[in-house]
Amino acid sequence: MALETRTRAWIKSVVWRILGIAILLVISWFATHSLKEMTMITLFFHGIRIILYYFHERIWEKISWGRIKHPLSSLPVNKEVTPEDLKIIQNQLKELGYID
Repeated sequence: MALETRTRAWIKSVVWRILGIAILLVISWFATHSLKEMTMITLFFHGIRIILYYFHERIWEKISWGRIKHPLSSLPVNKEVTPEDLKIIQNQLKELGYID
């Protein structure tokens, strides 16, 4: 299981909001027929939502409920595992009966 960086969480937040921005732009245009009001509504609403979503994700990242912990996740790994090392690890786990 890969962990998520803060940068990735921010990028996900922004990309998700782009869709919401487009939808709110259209809705607020039909409601106000004013470019200025449409822009202010959309910028304010989505600016707040991006920030809230980011912190929401960070909080949930700290909550272990509902996650399945990988049995090898507690092993301290100091460097990237090479394909050769991965093959050795897989063979060892097969020999010990942990994987088929």
